[in-house]
Amino acid sequence: MEKLKKTAFFLIIIVFGSIVLREGSFILVPLVWGVFFAFALSPLSDWMERKKIPRSLAIILSILIVILVAVGLVYVLLNQMIGLIKDIPEIGDNFVQKVGRYMEQLNAMLGGQVVFPEHQGELWSILKVENLNSTLFETGKSLTLAGIIPLYIFLLMYYRDFFVAFLIRYSEKSKERILTWAKDSGRVIQSYLTGMILVTIIVAILSGIFFFLIGVKYFLLFAAFIAIMNLIPYVGVVVSSLIVILYVFLTTDSVLFPLLTLGVLWSIQLLENNIITPWIVGAQVRVNALAVILAILLGGWLWGISGMVLFIPLVGVLKITLERSDGLEAFGFLLSDSVPKKPLTGSKSWFFWLGKKNPHSD
Repeated sequence: MEKLKKTAFFLIIIVFGSIVLREGSFILVPLVWGVFFAFALSPLSDWMERKKIPRSLAIILSILIVILVAVGLVYVLLNQMIGLIKDIPEIGDNFVQKVGRYMEQLNAMLGGQVVFPEHQGELWSILKVENLNSTLFETGKSLTLAGIIPLYIFLLMYYRDFFVAFLIRYSEKSKERILTWAKDSGRVIQSYLTGMILVTIIVAILSGIFFFLIGVKYFLLFAAFIAIMNLIPYVGVVVSSLIVILYVFLTTDSVLFPLLTLGVLWSIQLLENNIITPWIVGAQVRVNALAVILAILLGGWLWGISGMVLFIPLVGVLKITLERSDGLEAFGFLLSDSVPKKPLTGSKSWFFWLGKKNPHSD
């Protein structure tokens, strides 16, 4: 009965926690990003502190280095994005002409049974961006949140010892268990972030080299787009690949280039999933694929794109917390990627796994 109460209490926390996360996203999203970047910048800041640099100055220098790198990348990509926006009318005309030509060919093959718009410009009018005011508002909102994140990073890194002391005082568990949990959780977040940054750089370089070789005009922009969208497992790579393939299709005269782009991006994805990510990131998160997919969907529902990225390591931290909580170890096992070594098919295997004797074995 006690175990049932703990399970019910845990499920109630999940439901009300989801409501709080969704309603408080404006405050919580930049805070969680600040936590993650604080963990990612901790090695650099700690190295500066070991060189006798005061903690506050070391944190500020770490943040400034990241900001300068980010500003440089944004400047380069923004120039390419402006050029792409200027080319949109020409790309739209190509879209209309190619779709019209292919529909006419299909219409001829089927004996005039295909109905398509008399005015081909209607096809491009569907793609026009509407609700510009809403778009500008959301952009301003995102920029405001991005401006708060560095402040969060500084405060979280500066007061990190204070937060650990709070956890020790608040928790009824021993100091060693709290420190072990904090260390393991920090390692999961830090390893995931630093690993994914390296993976993103490698994917961007590979994609950029290919786009440059086939003559894509804005190869840096599309390489960065592929690499950043790759941070969203399963979904991001599909969406980004389709957009890039469509651009290549609209800006080239041969169908060979879109097919080649599909093959190369698919090969890069296989390389990244099977070699690059396991080698660099390893199994630090150690969450099974089903839990990852649910985390992506739940994160997207609660926090949008940020949630789809952040919820994967958060699930890893949740798994560690559950494994160290009395009565909730089973939920931690449910999130893990630990698969029983023996196959569980057949009644005998199930009873063997549960540690019971099979009543039908006699």
